[in-house]
Amino acid sequence: MQIYRVGGAVRDRLLGLPVKDIDWVVVGATPEQMLSLGYQPVGKDFPVFLHPDTHQEYALARTERKSGHGYTGFVVHASPEVTLEEDLLRRDLTINAMAQGDDGAIIDPYHGQADLAAKVLRHVSPAFAEDPVRILRLARFAARFGFSTAPETMALMQQMVADGEVDHLVPERVWQELAKGLMEDKPSLMFAALRESGALSRIAPEIDALWGVPQRADYHPEVDTGLHTMLVLDYAAAQGWPLATRFAALCHDLGKAKTPADILPRHIMHEERGVPLVEALCQRLRVPAECRDLALMTCRDHTLVHTAEQLRAETVLKLFLRCDAFRRPERFGQMLDACVADARGRYQFETVAYPQADYLLRLLAVANAVNAGQIAQQCENKTQIPQAVEQARITAISMAIKVGG
Repeated sequence: MQIYRVGGAVRDRLLGLPVKDIDWVVVGATPEQMLSLGYQPVGKDFPVFLHPDTHQEYALARTERKSGHGYTGFVVHASPEVTLEEDLLRRDLTINAMAQGDDGAIIDPYHGQADLAAKVLRHVSPAFAEDPVRILRLARFAARFGFSTAPETMALMQQMVADGEVDHLVPERVWQELAKGLMEDKPSLMFAALRESGALSRIAPEIDALWGVPQRADYHPEVDTGLHTMLVLDYAAAQGWPLATRFAALCHDLGKAKTPADILPRHIMHEERGVPLVEALCQRLRVPAECRDLALMTCRDHTLVHTAEQLRAETVLKLFLRCDAFRRPERFGQMLDACVADARGRYQFETVAYPQADYLLRLLAVANAVNAGQIAQQCENKTQIPQAVEQARITAISMAIKVGG
């Protein structure tokens, strides 16, 4: 019985990165032996055990054989005869197919260290094609490490898409991997890999459709809406903003793809075309409500926010009410962050002045300072309270606008 560190723990240690979770594989053992040593069984599909002291997971060495479509159609074989090399062979990428023994020696039968040095993502074996989730994982690793994809691996992923394997992905799993990739340092690289493989057009056609759609004339001439969206997304990531803000940045311009070409790239109100697309994407991928609602709000109102300093007080209040800004000021602030990213999503993250965000936050504070309770007490006709509060807020906003916000 031999125990090895495997996978990401070995990879990250070699890269000099913090090791968060350690995966262990046990070679030459039976479930009965593990139980006799005090390990607790937790696996259903294959034998996994919790260490009696550390409670870390230890999996028996195993092989896998494809038995159906998707990422659940596998027959697993675990036995003392399965070697470490056979266990590593079933893994996705060479950089994840390394092991380390107690003596510190690296076992690297599939040249993962060479690919780490070359910054290349390469599949271990043709079995990569048996699990469509691996396309999503590779794309996520591209965003995390900034690695390129080996040509033969990209060709394999393209074939997987052509064979329909991606169509069997479960929506929740797609969102899980996309959400992780959105939280990487350069999420645009995830979408680049997904686009090149063809998978993006199958899992998120609303996003894939943005490439080739013209942007505004004052943008760099090479920046179409797809590339602009990626620059907006990377800007949001560079600020360390949360998942919901990054997803809103990703979805803010979906309506451009449905806008007639003869009126692009002039400035237009394309939100009415974008909102249904955001709704469809979120429904299909089972996107959590927090991310969905912020993305819808941003898609619907970001153009209005861009023109904030030209808006009348009545329009500003309608914006606040539509965004539920009085009750959810933090979420409104996140929407403003996504608007900042939109304004600065250009080459080299150009320093674009964006006073609109602070301007609207000041007006929100002014409107929020209206004493609704006092107004209610002064209203003899209680049915007129909402209208009186609204008018007081409009007056307060109007006065603030006159004195410069």
